[in-house]
Amino acid sequence: MAMNGGGWAIELERIGKRFGERTALEGVDFRCAPGEMVAVVGASGAGKSTLLRLINGLLPASEGEARVLGQTLQSGGRLLPGAKRLRAQIGFVFQRFNLVERLTALQNVLAGTLAKAPTLRTAARLFTRAEKLRALAALDRVGILERAEQRASELSGGEQQRVAIARCLMQEARIVLADEPVASLDIESARKVMELLAELNREDGTTILLSTHQIPTVRRYCPRTLALNGGHVALDGETERLDEAALARIYGTHVDELVLSDPAPHPSVAAGGAYGADHGKRG
Repeated sequence: MAMNGGGWAIELERIGKRFGERTALEGVDFRCAPGEMVAVVGASGAGKSTLLRLINGLLPASEGEARVLGQTLQSGGRLLPGAKRLRAQIGFVFQRFNLVERLTALQNVLAGTLAKAPTLRTAARLFTRAEKLRALAALDRVGILERAEQRASELSGGEQQRVAIARCLMQEARIVLADEPVASLDIESARKVMELLAELNREDGTTILLSTHQIPTVRRYCPRTLALNGGHVALDGETERLDEAALARIYGTHVDELVLSDPAPHPSVAAGGAYGADHGKRG
């Protein structure tokens, strides 16, 4: 967890979150340096999605303090002044893509400018030529420039998730929070999406925090893992420490809710076929 320049990208101190009488997170301390790629793992109900939503202010914490890029985002259950500006630097990739289906891929990517654009221009969805060129470049980088004018509803799942990543590029996000980004995708589409996130981390220095229950993905892409269990931090350290014995110790009978090995490929994949490619609705 080496520091990189001016402090931590993400700092959580004694963060807790309750929904009525149910405690989702309790006493969570976590620090992430700029440029790290960290996995957040856990069985169902461990608090993974809640944690990511607290970090970018989609949810208020019940207690504790969250700081992003060296500045306090929320404390004592409320967002602080300047939170909107901080949130503009945090991209979010959702499991179910969170695109506007009636809009084109290009229009969805252009939405990445809205957090920083003037209010009147945002309301009218007025974009400059330079912004449109940047959005096209982002689509090109994620490999789907040819889909720019297609509605999001016409894209495969893998393509939609790549649009979501292109939107983070357009946003110039310094931190990307990815909440189960490949859980709804086939094997090949999931690989493409994870390679893009790893590229953002490696080449752009983007801080990536990835929630997942897929342990092979964690071992392949994330040097560090934060393991949550019952809303508490059970392990925070190098991913190589998260072996089968550690998983069994942390999750007990709930370990079966985690994906512990890569699924067997479809026969046509093994044979070099096109199954899982981004065609139709399968990717």
